[in-house]
Amino acid sequence: MTSKLFSELGLSAEVLKAVDKLGYEKASPIQAEAIPVLMAGHDVVGQSQTGSGKTAAFAIPAIEKVEVGKRTVQALVLCPTRELAVQVSEEVHKLLFFKRGVHAMPIYGGQSYERQFMGLKQGVQIVIGTPGRIMDHMRRGTLRLEDIKMVILDEADVMLNMGFRDDIEIILQGVPKERQTVFFSATMPKPIQDLIRKYARDPKPIKIEQTALTIPTIEQVYYEVDRRYKIELLTRLIDIHDLKLGIVFCNTKSMVDDLVDHLNAQGYSADRLHGDMSQAMRDRVMNKFRKSGLEFLVATDVAARGIDVDDVEVVINYDLPHDPEDYLHRIGRTGRAGRSGIAFTFASGREIFAIPQIERFTKVKMRRGKPPTQSEVEEARTNAAAGKLRGVLQAGEFKRQDALLERLMEEGFNSTDIASALMHLLQAGDGNAPVKSTRDEDDFGRGERRSSPRDFSRDDRGGDRPSYDRNDRAPMPERSPLKNFTPNRTSKISPGKSASPQDADKIAPRKPAPSETFAPPVKSAPIKAVPTPLAKPAPIAAAPAPAPIAPAPARVEPKTPAPIPAPQSTTWPKRADKTDSTTERPVKASRRTVEGNTRLFMSVGSESGLSSDDLIKVIQGETGLPANTVAAVDMREAHSFVDVKAVEASGIISKLNRVQIKGKRLKVKAA
Repeated sequence: MTSKLFSELGLSAEVLKAVDKLGYEKASPIQAEAIPVLMAGHDVVGQSQTGSGKTAAFAIPAIEKVEVGKRTVQALVLCPTRELAVQVSEEVHKLLFFKRGVHAMPIYGGQSYERQFMGLKQGVQIVIGTPGRIMDHMRRGTLRLEDIKMVILDEADVMLNMGFRDDIEIILQGVPKERQTVFFSATMPKPIQDLIRKYARDPKPIKIEQTALTIPTIEQVYYEVDRRYKIELLTRLIDIHDLKLGIVFCNTKSMVDDLVDHLNAQGYSADRLHGDMSQAMRDRVMNKFRKSGLEFLVATDVAARGIDVDDVEVVINYDLPHDPEDYLHRIGRTGRAGRSGIAFTFASGREIFAIPQIERFTKVKMRRGKPPTQSEVEEARTNAAAGKLRGVLQAGEFKRQDALLERLMEEGFNSTDIASALMHLLQAGDGNAPVKSTRDEDDFGRGERRSSPRDFSRDDRGGDRPSYDRNDRAPMPERSPLKNFTPNRTSKISPGKSASPQDADKIAPRKPAPSETFAPPVKSAPIKAVPTPLAKPAPIAAAPAPAPIAPAPARVEPKTPAPIPAPQSTTWPKRADKTDSTTERPVKASRRTVEGNTRLFMSVGSESGLSSDDLIKVIQGETGLPANTVAAVDMREAHSFVDVKAVEASGIISKLNRVQIKGKRLKVKAA
């Protein structure tokens, strides 16, 4: 098929100027075939793969056929999802940039009715919307369709699969019979063919034949992995390829939520997109992803057709899709407009038998990948750090630290040791030495769990994973947000299945085995019965001899009552009530605190994915107080106790009660 320039398609000067502004040099095959036929007034049935330019193929003729002086709806575009409606609307507005007097408007559920009423009342010529909201406006009489010249069904196969057939027929019966009907779809099943025969008038079929249904610039790789080790494989692939912008697809909304929590807890920037979210939340997430404010977007198939973001590096099928068509639309989110991309697919258990079915559908052989080893990941991190350092050295844009180096060398350190220590700090983030993973690439398995003392512990979400920090890409044991758990012998949870959040109460905590701890082993010694302190009290001096009690003087009312000392005990002294030094108002002392501190209750614990260090950083970030304001943190599973300086307690309570962590409002009060 010979390619054509847009200037050869008989378009107006305004549209050609907009196309040139968008950077398009020549029309894609579907655009070159469909635009002239639509401009001639024929009905069209177009079939082409995702990302081939179908939107411009029907949007340009719709814009050209609008009567500028007539402020009524003349073109209607039906889309299956809100995201796709917004995407098509954005593309239409770009093509309308120089076309004065022509207005387009998206209409979809979840958006304000008042805004839609106002826009329709002012007069728009092109409406892009979802079938449900279009029918709603038709019933209300706010959307008049008597002047419709063209009706476009975009992603018609998806709309039928989502159950919109009756809605589509009602809309098509409500528009004038003398209009153009356009069907665009990646596939043409029998229900769509029935609609075409019923509502289209002598349609012209346009099918772009290709040797493969998928984009050749996408590298497709699949990994056979046990479902319990998917999260570790995912993080290893992200680290070894240094991925910065990607989409991860899951089959269920609950899996999306769990995976986002896992990624965020390990230091990656991720957010979710699924049907349970409000439209405002979905718009906010998509805008953030488009601006690269997120590294990874975790989504369900409902959102797959509406994601149109440039420079997506990778698409990861965390769960294998049930339908090969869904696989096609998933991986079509990368490798767009001739760019290269990667598609990783995880197959566990019997899912491996679905890979040949996908290959037959896409007519592309997928390469079987070998999970990267921990040593390969470490080498990739080292190479990335060396590349950054090399770039800084070559650019010469750094502040010299000769005085500091000379000072260290005078103390007896040589230059090689100093450089190695700096690289260690660079790779270990907060200065903690990286701890190598104990899992080999063969341990990802094919569904059988190995019996090994080094095996991963299960967390409260049923997953198995180490803890990583995104900044340094090294395992950080103290940053691990979840405690170690293992199923009880009486638990009904199968070892080969993931535990759901509802089964969390069936899993009993265990103490880590000596081989799982990071401290060196210590020889056992006889255990002495000693009292265990509840906090870190100051050393207790010997109890002083009781002083003789003097006769009580005459009663005098003081201006400020002096604090009454608490009676001393022979073991642990009872602490007196603390006093706020600024207001001289007695503050009730919290138990398990030392003198001068107040214990606060916070409604966040280890199950939220935070560590003690994270909680201290939250307090510092919100209050601006120094780190020594916090004396101790006692983190439990669902809540925490934090000892802070008494004089700062009220300020900390007032500021932290306005904070949200993991989408939940933090509650802080005196314990």
